[in-house]
Amino acid sequence: MIMKKRMISLIVSAALLLAGCGGSDSSSKAESAASSAASSAVTESKASSPSNASSVAGFKVDGTKLLDAKGNEFVMRGVNHAHCWYKGDDQTALAAIDKTGANCVRLVLADGVQWDKDSVESINALTDKCKEYQMVAVLEVHDATGRNDIDDLQKAADFWIEMKDALIGKEDFVILNIANEWIGDWKSKTWAEGYTTVIPQLREAGIKNTIMVDSAGWGQYGKSIKEKGMEVFESDPDRNTMFSVHMYGSAGKNEKTIEDNLTGATDQGLCVCVGEFGYTHSDGDVDEGYIMEYCDANSIGWMGWSWKGNSGGVEYLDLSYDWEGTQLSPDWGETVVNGAKGIKATSKTCSVFG
Repeated sequence: MIMKKRMISLIVSAALLLAGCGGSDSSSKAESAASSAASSAVTESKASSPSNASSVAGFKVDGTKLLDAKGNEFVMRGVNHAHCWYKGDDQTALAAIDKTGANCVRLVLADGVQWDKDSVESINALTDKCKEYQMVAVLEVHDATGRNDIDDLQKAADFWIEMKDALIGKEDFVILNIANEWIGDWKSKTWAEGYTTVIPQLREAGIKNTIMVDSAGWGQYGKSIKEKGMEVFESDPDRNTMFSVHMYGSAGKNEKTIEDNLTGATDQGLCVCVGEFGYTHSDGDVDEGYIMEYCDANSIGWMGWSWKGNSGGVEYLDLSYDWEGTQLSPDWGETVVNGAKGIKATSKTCSVFG
């Protein structure tokens, strides 16, 4: 996202990154599902969507839907957690996120290019803890954020191939979001060239997890999915790739823009989620209420940015004032967790944990 571009030098020097309370026990997740029927246009697109779901173990993309290993639709309702810069707070943060009722958590990792490299052991510790809390883990490498060279994406892919033992066998509760916001340019062609290059490599290495691909333009150029998403999807031999748009002041500024960024994928029968979003940002105000409303009505997943740890003037994106989650931020955390379309009202635990 745009804020990351402005803050990157400060983040590196401080080893902090800015990209993205009241709780209930984990049983509340299964009791708090409240989903609305999808619109007829989306339903029609699902009927004709590309799918190879039957040949894939674990999570699988089936048109616009993400199905779990039991064949049930899974709709993400969760948050982002900056593991990479706050490793000592992982246990506290994950326990607190679990208490919100979140059914997933997106975890910031590093491949060693900018920040300390994660290991198979550190990744296993994170995903095993998520499994204990019945939260699906979405793993992303952050080092390539905003970079435009395909080589940076390649380094992230190489990292995942090296770490494949932390992925193989966990396809039913781990999703691979290859690289956070790779390519800052709003260029669909370069974006597609990069992902059509690395996705087949991941599959050849034996990685079968559902793959998530952030859109171009610091994650906010949803048009890249509309223009080249099908090409990226078809480069996956397993046909098990979904997409993500990050919604801040550009992609999430108003109802039409939000819808355009998501229907650019769903109208083609592609699966999409909102991998990050805020309620305001340096690039403008965000219509977070409509993001949550539209996603609820159309069974689209979302993950708010971020639990805690934002800095450099954008601390307003902290969902919680402390790692324990004893006090949610009133304008943001309360909306994401306790709002009418928030986590507690709409999150449903993945059926593989049942």
